[in-house]
Amino acid sequence: MSPRHSALARRTKADTAAVAAQAAAPKARPPVIAVRRLVKSYGSGDAAVHALRGPEDPEGTPLGVDLTISEGDFVAIMGSSGSGKSTLMNILGCLDIPTSGRYLLDGIDVGHLDEHQLSLVRNRKIGFIFQSFNLVPRTTAVAQVELPLAYAGVRKSERRRRAMAALTLVGLADRADHRPNELSGGQQQRVAVARALVTSPAMLLADEPTGNLDSRSTDDVLAIVDRLNAAGRTVVLITHEDEVARHAKRVVRLVDGQIYEDIRQAPVRGLPPALLDPVEFASHTLHVSNVKANAIGGVRYSNFPGSDPPDPHADPWSAAVGARTVRGEAE
Repeated sequence: MSPRHSALARRTKADTAAVAAQAAAPKARPPVIAVRRLVKSYGSGDAAVHALRGPEDPEGTPLGVDLTISEGDFVAIMGSSGSGKSTLMNILGCLDIPTSGRYLLDGIDVGHLDEHQLSLVRNRKIGFIFQSFNLVPRTTAVAQVELPLAYAGVRKSERRRRAMAALTLVGLADRADHRPNELSGGQQQRVAVARALVTSPAMLLADEPTGNLDSRSTDDVLAIVDRLNAAGRTVVLITHEDEVARHAKRVVRLVDGQIYEDIRQAPVRGLPPALLDPVEFASHTLHVSNVKANAIGGVRYSNFPGSDPPDPHADPWSAAVGARTVRGEAE
């Protein structure tokens, strides 16, 4: 073989090896949320109200809101009434559409989806937790948790297994056959958390999840959320309470439809603040139950089975339920 042909063969072999290595390399996951130049307006002309506007250009035209949330982050979105936080939550939850701008959810441009496709995204990519629980009356806890799986076409036996795993994770396996009127407010919200988790969504979206709870139940629910995030679950929480926002790794504050403040409280790849140093975290709480617990040298964790602190490196949900994306399994 001539020197020229030998050199060409070596280059070809090297190029082939490089292509193979690139194909074998794991692809970087997209952000769970990527919002670009998002504007939401009501009305038109001089009477238009910009619920989400972002900064303005020199001519006063809204440039829109930009927001990126990485996988595994725990973000609290705060703001007073009229700040735009509820509008942003509705768009992030695919419950409303922006006037302009782009929203990518787990790499999917939701602006190009029809209503049927959006309903599938809501079912499989987002786990909703609402302030008012939104449980179905006269329906058992396990049946409540099974509902999203039924809509996804998962067979009955698998639905029951996943629902019981979710209820066990929130400490309510022994309340599986109880109806909402047989549960306390805190227990109802924990059922709602289990229902949000059961499809293994890309994101938990919680709208004032502790707004109807007393301080003890608030601590219980937030302890569950802390553990889920420590195990890698992405959480976006809408709240007006500083005490709740302390649990987040990042706090985004909205004022008049734009991001006024964006503070990082803990790294994305790590534990949420409440688990980094539980005793120190509890010492600054406004909740009486944790103040008393800290005063006697300990910190109260939550009504999980057992009394030990949660293991932040364990992911019982992944082990119990399996893959993150629900695949419909017809009965």
